[in-house]
Amino acid sequence: MSSNISIDSQLLDLSITIEKISSGEFLIIAADESLLSQLPSGNWIGGSIPYFMADAGGEVSKDKIFVNTVSGIEGNSQPRITMYDTQSISRIATDAPDNGFTIAIVPAGSEVHAEYSQNSPSYQNMFFSPLIGWVAGVHLDDVESASAKTVFGPGAMVAADKAVAMHVSLPESQVANVHIVNLFEQGKGDKLVFPSTSFKVDSCLVNGEETSLSEYINNNNIDTRLPLVADYNGLNVNVSVQAVNANDVALYAPVFAEVEYQFATPVSDYVNTFNTAMSDQDTSKAAFGCNCILNFLYSELEGKKTGNLTGPITFGEIAYQLLNQTLVYMTIENV
Repeated sequence: MSSNISIDSQLLDLSITIEKISSGEFLIIAADESLLSQLPSGNWIGGSIPYFMADAGGEVSKDKIFVNTVSGIEGNSQPRITMYDTQSISRIATDAPDNGFTIAIVPAGSEVHAEYSQNSPSYQNMFFSPLIGWVAGVHLDDVESASAKTVFGPGAMVAADKAVAMHVSLPESQVANVHIVNLFEQGKGDKLVFPSTSFKVDSCLVNGEETSLSEYINNNNIDTRLPLVADYNGLNVNVSVQAVNANDVALYAPVFAEVEYQFATPVSDYVNTFNTAMSDQDTSKAAFGCNCILNFLYSELEGKKTGNLTGPITFGEIAYQLLNQTLVYMTIENV
């Protein structure tokens, strides 16, 4: 007889995490690379990040480990743990179970990150089975000196250029659903079109005229807390600004060539807007979730809770495709 699958989350220390791995539990782990590299092989996937939404609220720590534990495996088929590179990541949706879900982690700034963010909407079977996850990162103080890492737990393999995923089957009595909380809407201002798909851009067309994006942002006093937003068949997809440099603009996700973007409608009070958006969500059945580092910073979430949601604070969110400046979560419900 199949038992129900559930996911529990805890902020743990190194020794307890090692005990859980050694006991054979199936885990999704977020921690600073210095801790990830000390964990033994086992039934887990991991990604580097020192920012967390814990039970007590937002927290920054290089000494703690955020652990999601998948329970109820007995009586169900065992989760499948897979590592993907740029050539194989397109299979991620076809590898998914018929009834279940996939949790994926992609390292920020890697080629597989670029491949996934640019092409995942067109992968075979994408959107057929719930796919959620996050983009691994580093402490913001270390962005120039460190790179994001993922870990393939069965071999304790730390990688800067591989994605990892756990595919979990559910019994027929359960179903998983993915939810997205996005504060932003496409604005009413200038229309921006980019000549190529890229994480780093400058030249673009603003209302049809060739313009330097960095100069446009500076000359128009654009609030870069606001993302560029494109309308993808009714879904607002954000592209967040990482840095405005002298000769280019670095982004947390790529803009797509020939797609029309507008800076988001201004949010008068980021903190209250985020809190209001969360109050509209029923997170009581949330099993897994993650929130963007930009929401963490701009909504001043350190020490504050986001409903019942816990999870890593990330450099990007995955709800099928790559998202920015969103909060995503998955529920597991009985049917």
